[in-house]
Amino acid sequence: MTLLFAGRRALAQKSRWISKSITMQRYNMARSASSAADTFEKVGVVGLGLMGHGICQVAATSSVHSSVVAYEAEQTFLDKGRSRIESSLSAMVSKGRMTQDDADVALASIVFTTDIDALQDADFIVEAVIENLDLKRDLYGNLGSLCKPETIFASNTSSLSITEMAYMSGRPEQFLGVHFFNPVQIMKLVEVARTEFTSPEVFEKAYQWVHHIGKVPVKCNDTPGFIVNRLLVPSMAQAMLMCDRNDASVHDIDISMKLGAGHPMGPLHLADYVGLDTCYYILKGWTEKYPDEPSFVVPQCLKEKVDQGDLGRKTGKGFYHWDGDKRGDPV
Repeated sequence: MTLLFAGRRALAQKSRWISKSITMQRYNMARSASSAADTFEKVGVVGLGLMGHGICQVAATSSVHSSVVAYEAEQTFLDKGRSRIESSLSAMVSKGRMTQDDADVALASIVFTTDIDALQDADFIVEAVIENLDLKRDLYGNLGSLCKPETIFASNTSSLSITEMAYMSGRPEQFLGVHFFNPVQIMKLVEVARTEFTSPEVFEKAYQWVHHIGKVPVKCNDTPGFIVNRLLVPSMAQAMLMCDRNDASVHDIDISMKLGAGHPMGPLHLADYVGLDTCYYILKGWTEKYPDEPSFVVPQCLKEKVDQGDLGRKTGKGFYHWDGDKRGDPV
């Protein structure tokens, strides 16, 4: 029995060694293939919140980078981001979507740090901090003076001006937007947004990077909301304006778009799911910055709900009643 156990243990060790060898072969093959397209060797991710931890994980599991630097200014947020990544990798392993060895290799490739100097030699940095322009101004000012001249900066913003942030960085020709969707590990689309100053070579390199990490990139200019939110948010606003005018009920608006337009959920259901405060601040920012754009408007019912603290799913009440992630009847 001892010999049998020892034999099994040796076989298991050999299997793990083979698995790690295969993983490294995949990494080397990916590097070799992607080097032809001049991909990024070292990538940095600033901010490990809801979006940032997912971007960090996807970059690490793609096996096309020698390392991924995950930066948070505070240890508490860094630890929380790391925990999210570890939990997500464990879930993928348990569901058979990746091996434990591949998950271990991906996690080992991430450098978790609160030291911003660790980003100075990164080739490509994706910023995913909260949508606060003053915070981003300070961040890009620091990164612009810290990082090597050829480092490319990208923001994951979904509502702020890429052009404004490009100026903040001091290197507008090496700045663009890469907007991922939540949850990053699952959603395939990434909007790659350029300004009038973005170098064509820089844009193409970032566009190809999105391919390399297994996502589907689409190109657009630095327009409010890029493609998806520019179409989606005003459509939700129009549904809310129908409520303001008593044109139709919440239920009938949503069921009409589900059965008549083939949408997976109606616009008011979606607004509740996203967060009514998020919808409000996006629309408010757009109306202030682009007052002559007729599709940018803040519906009265939206403002009232936000003022009352009824923000949708996250607070248990919005256009619908909610029990956790389970939607109930209209309010």
